[in-house]
Amino acid sequence: MLGERWPEVPRIALTATATHATHQEITQRLNVPGARHFVASFDRPNIQYRIVPKADPKKQLLTFLREEHPGDAGIVYCLSRNSVEKTAEFLTRNGIEAVPYHAGLDAGTRAAHQSRFLREDGLVVVATIAFGMGIDKPDVRFVAHLDLPKSVEGYYQETGRAGRDGLPSTAWMAYGLNDVIQQRKLIQSGEGDEAFRRRAQAHLDAMLALCETVRCRRGQLLAYFGQDPEPGGCGNCDTCLVPPDTWDGTIAAQKVLSTVWRLERERRQKFGAVQIVDILLGRRTAKVIQFDHDQLSVFGIGEELTEGEWRGVVRQLLAQGLLAVEGEYGTLVLTEASGAVLRREREVPLRKEPKKAEASRASTGSARPGRKPKAAAAELPGELAPAFEALRAWRAEQAREQGVPAYVIFHDATLREIATVWPTSVAELGGISGVGEKKLATYGEGVLGVLAALGGPPGAAPARAEGATPDGNRPDQDPGMEPEPEDWT
Repeated sequence: MLGERWPEVPRIALTATATHATHQEITQRLNVPGARHFVASFDRPNIQYRIVPKADPKKQLLTFLREEHPGDAGIVYCLSRNSVEKTAEFLTRNGIEAVPYHAGLDAGTRAAHQSRFLREDGLVVVATIAFGMGIDKPDVRFVAHLDLPKSVEGYYQETGRAGRDGLPSTAWMAYGLNDVIQQRKLIQSGEGDEAFRRRAQAHLDAMLALCETVRCRRGQLLAYFGQDPEPGGCGNCDTCLVPPDTWDGTIAAQKVLSTVWRLERERRQKFGAVQIVDILLGRRTAKVIQFDHDQLSVFGIGEELTEGEWRGVVRQLLAQGLLAVEGEYGTLVLTEASGAVLRREREVPLRKEPKKAEASRASTGSARPGRKPKAAAAELPGELAPAFEALRAWRAEQAREQGVPAYVIFHDATLREIATVWPTSVAELGGISGVGEKKLATYGEGVLGVLAALGGPPGAAPARAEGATPDGNRPDQDPGMEPEPEDWT
């Protein structure tokens, strides 16, 4: 309507993430068919993307935070309000300061938690997707997902809240079979027509493809938005740092699909993944005995794989569209593509599930053994870390006194450079990036005071009076005597 009323007034449409199809929809709906399109790079090279098999997600998250991001600010996304509350309480109980954020909280609590996140260092916010729009905090060191996002666009926007200061940051997600089943159920039972469900399914399929890929994860993410990835991989995602093993899962897939087929065709029954796995492993559970499933020809034919490995097979078959979820209880059914596998007309390559011996490292997706340094200080030599932390503590105190976010005082990148250069005068401090005239006048003496209190850069010789001996005494002075007042310089 605005364009029709004032056709000579320029219009610009802006969005954070847009595929080619979204570009076309924007121009169509705003009736600007001749509009020019400007697309910046979608690559965030400082963010390390990692997706790990979900085991005990809250404990996996706790290990990830303790080992890689102690004391760092970050966001943890969960699908439900209940999960948000429980996760925030779990982290707090285990010594990590965390607050919940979701639409069920009153407006005052949400505002208070958001204000704390912006103003304080090291606070973790556990939230639904209600949190994040308009958040402009540059030193978010990690974004973690405990549930599968509904689309690649949503995932990209949420992970993009990490590392806006350009320093190393992590996008970490725990992902498992139940995530796939739950999202499929939500699509089937949700409101909207068939066209809406097809679009939602296409978005989920793209997200699953990103989770299950054995190629560069960043490359797949960029390709989704129409940007050409680096041909040799990015070198900063889990699949580049520790390439996953693959195996020919065709026979395993046939066993799963055959079990689903026999239940559906021979017994006129439908069951979920738990029952399918119990049948394959030959477990005579109460439910197996109740329905005589131990009499099926497929009972016990899958003892070569563990329960976790079979769950991985089912998850990947769902991701590849070889199985589907149906109904309120998430029962598994065959798809049109299943027949080609059962007839041995199609091979099914699968990712290997991590063995128990690798579980500790795989649970967080750590690309390298050992403890990772805090991202904000990752490029600082170890001896300069105390100076960086002292400057952060001073900045936090200033932010509290002034009632402003900490990054308004100085960004982490600026504090890191100050700790590295170690200026000893206002003039030297003024030459550091991020220290303008106003900030120099307001905070200069305070910064220099923090550094002076530390006694000078590590390894620097202590200052001594002119003519003093290496131990700091003048030649005519008894080391055991206090100098006369006139001897002080």
